[in-house]
Amino acid sequence: MTALPVHTPRRLHIAAYFALLPMAAVALFAYLGTMLWSARISFSGSRTFPQYDFVGLAQYLRLFDNERWLLSLENVFVYGALFIIATLLIGFLLAVFIDQKVMAEGVLRTIFLYPYAMSFVATGLIWQWMLNPELGIQNVLHQLGWTEARFDWIVDQDMVIYTLVIATVWQASGLVMALLLSGLRGIDEEIWKAARIDGIPRWRVYVSIVLPMLGPSISTAFVLLFVMVVKVYDAVVAMTQGGPGTASEVPAKFIMDYLFNRANVGLASAASMVLLATVLAIVMPLYFVRGRAQRHGKGA
Repeated sequence: MTALPVHTPRRLHIAAYFALLPMAAVALFAYLGTMLWSARISFSGSRTFPQYDFVGLAQYLRLFDNERWLLSLENVFVYGALFIIATLLIGFLLAVFIDQKVMAEGVLRTIFLYPYAMSFVATGLIWQWMLNPELGIQNVLHQLGWTEARFDWIVDQDMVIYTLVIATVWQASGLVMALLLSGLRGIDEEIWKAARIDGIPRWRVYVSIVLPMLGPSISTAFVLLFVMVVKVYDAVVAMTQGGPGTASEVPAKFIMDYLFNRANVGLASAASMVLLATVLAIVMPLYFVRGRAQRHGKGA
């Protein structure tokens, strides 16, 4: 048998770095580079075309004096709170259900996770049809004899934001189920045996023991859902186009409209920087806390 050269591991190590160079270049220039460029433009007086003067916080002051932007922030706050809470709750309940060793578990996992494989555009179009007062659920109820029934939220300025919550919760709950199910399957069976011997109610075990143990999985799910909230755009465009009027306006749609339709690069860049700062303000502390907990766990 021919012995491997002594320096083979080192050559493989160097080859792995070379293989990663294209992705590193994309990350540096396509992501970090454009982010820094947007930050620079947000401090300029750019409108239709980028300019490289410096106007300080003028674009940010204009942004927060814009009623449409303030409405989009209000909408995304309401949408995000309802979306994250509902998705985590439904995803957890689905994970608990699947964890009971039910029949056809693989089929059920696929069914619950399938909506997440669809694009937000497809989801938005499906739910737009279902919620259309003339074609969807309301029309079906009328045909069944409930002629006074109303489910026209998608054309109601006060209720349209909740239609976005319904559609996107339906799509994302399967992802949370998969994340939490993997956490549930990692819990030692001896915990359940000890709880049965002590006569502890099952719901109390979930609340007092299981949920704290699922902390890493829940925090991962929260971060993913929060990012979905911040960049929600496709579902809004497919379902409501931001309407009726601007009732379902969200920050991502505001940015795209001002970038392409209103040709205001400076204001769109300032809005994108606000969103980036919001994401970093939420995500970075979570990762810091998780990293610190892992280091302490290894140290113990």
